[in-house]
Amino acid sequence: MLAPSARVGCRSAIAPASAHARSAQTFKAFYATIRSLRQTYEPPEPDDVEPSEKDFILSLLRANPSLRDTKSYLASFGPRPQPPKSPALRPEETPVSTEKDVAADAETKPPDIKLAPSPVVASILNPVHRRTALIKLQAPFTDRQLESIARGMVYLEKLGLVSVIVVENDQLPRGDSGERAAMLEETMRVVNALEKQGARARPVLGAVVRLGPKPEDETSTEPRDYTIPEAHTFPSDLVHIRSALRAGEIPVLAPLALDSFCRSVRVDANDVIAALVRGMAEVAALDSSPALGEDSPSLSPDEVDLTPLRLMIITREGGVPSYARQGMPHLLVNLTSEYQYIRETFDPRWKAAHPTALSNLELARTCLAFMPPTSSAVMVSHRSPSHLIGNLITNKPAFSSSLPHALLQGNRKLTPHTPTLLRRGLPIRVVRTVQELDKRKMRTLLEKSFRRELEEDAFWQRMERDLDFVIIAGDYAGAAIVTREPCPPGTPSAIGPITYLDKFAVLPKHQGDGTVDFLWVALHDETYGLGLPFSANPNGGKEGKGEGRDLVWRSRADNPVNKWYFERSTGHVRQGDWVLFWCDAEVRLKTEEGRRANAGLSYLEDWERGRLATWTDVVMKIPSSWKPKTKQIGNAS
Repeated sequence: MLAPSARVGCRSAIAPASAHARSAQTFKAFYATIRSLRQTYEPPEPDDVEPSEKDFILSLLRANPSLRDTKSYLASFGPRPQPPKSPALRPEETPVSTEKDVAADAETKPPDIKLAPSPVVASILNPVHRRTALIKLQAPFTDRQLESIARGMVYLEKLGLVSVIVVENDQLPRGDSGERAAMLEETMRVVNALEKQGARARPVLGAVVRLGPKPEDETSTEPRDYTIPEAHTFPSDLVHIRSALRAGEIPVLAPLALDSFCRSVRVDANDVIAALVRGMAEVAALDSSPALGEDSPSLSPDEVDLTPLRLMIITREGGVPSYARQGMPHLLVNLTSEYQYIRETFDPRWKAAHPTALSNLELARTCLAFMPPTSSAVMVSHRSPSHLIGNLITNKPAFSSSLPHALLQGNRKLTPHTPTLLRRGLPIRVVRTVQELDKRKMRTLLEKSFRRELEEDAFWQRMERDLDFVIIAGDYAGAAIVTREPCPPGTPSAIGPITYLDKFAVLPKHQGDGTVDFLWVALHDETYGLGLPFSANPNGGKEGKGEGRDLVWRSRADNPVNKWYFERSTGHVRQGDWVLFWCDAEVRLKTEEGRRANAGLSYLEDWERGRLATWTDVVMKIPSSWKPKTKQIGNAS
């Protein structure tokens, strides 16, 4: 994992002018030498490769994928189900075994039978389908740093994700006479680093994108929530990239584009990457077009799916600083609802240490608009090659953003170099009346999520009476329903009324895409996290203003989601077939801690006395929302 350490000094890649001219003349010979070395390359002895192989396996183990993560990975890279083969023999030709034959087979069978390896392990280590990722290398990097980055690229290739790399160098001044030669030399350094790690790399030294937006973009009036790329490609422009991928090589590109006079000029690498993401997605759509015929295979065995599955932005600075973590990186970003707010809350003091954070944030938003909904972008430090594997297999951040802030702040593994995962995400909004809800869509969401049939009349009558608010993700892709449960007369105001999480539901197709974390963060901001500065998120709710309230909910004791609840709750207690969970209002805990100073908190505070008994008495009497069924499957009442 990441280690908290000082920033590593970076050697400038700017060479003297004479060296520029000399290196420019030797590019072709240098590349020819590399290609010839491939043919005479002798594989190292097992002892030489063992450490890197151990690193690779350890990185897989650190990723710790869940069953859902593994299924998602195999859906992208694993073998496709094959139709059953017809029997080779006709029924009348099928041989019949006699008891004598069986006995003879038993006698000649070897005593030791070697079991086949697990198909899951075999599929991860031997991916059948190769996919692509766009990589931005925000140079300059030292040779040692490039070695670490190249090792990460090799790990990804072993897992089926082939990188298309665009190199940028912030320290190369624009308009310098040796600018192009120095940029190409930086590209060759990356190629050389990849080759030293055993990868096959191909420098693409010419321009593959064209300067300016696509012609149709200038005339289109369609609303967009992303920035139009300042460059574009046509299918014929990607021939060099496709050729490299087909040959099993990693294409490495310099940030060059053709202007209107067909001159190759240096442009911002972000424009090149955005144009490539869009162009590759469009070409992949053409490859799988029904016009090719239903019986034609989508991809030949040596072909790579050009649809970009990941965008990886590798820098020296790591992720985007977060106002909620005193400058530590954001863990997971919902670009649809948080993009503008992150820009507005970006502290100018962070600019020196994170000069490209906001431009890379904009790049991620633009690229993800053209990528599949399940895709993600990650902003990661050069120190973290293992995090690239974790992101590929799990498609999740290094640490869940919905974990308690106190736990995240006290986690030594959370450092300035912790990656930021970015998803296109969904809009988040808060409604406070039943009249604002689409009852049909809400019923569909609840029934698909819990796999139960809703008792509609009773449920909506209770909502009319007790509803506090509902947090909705997207077009009812997920929802958190919170009620205000009245307490018996005489209950202290510190205990009641109870803020009760009645339903927490996410559609199956959105489970694992970040929607669960986005919903829980919004739930935190509206209940037990209310009143804290980092609860002022743009979810349409109270924006952090107000007094935090304890959040209570119940779940079946055999619910597999309980492990997730245990990690996010302050406490829990078993009540027969149920588990009662709660999250303490964080402002109250901080106030009490400040009042007691070094004395610490007692096991039971005065304001806590009697609340557990009251919660249990009230919550356990809340009627079920579901029609009778033999066995409960949902994750709350």
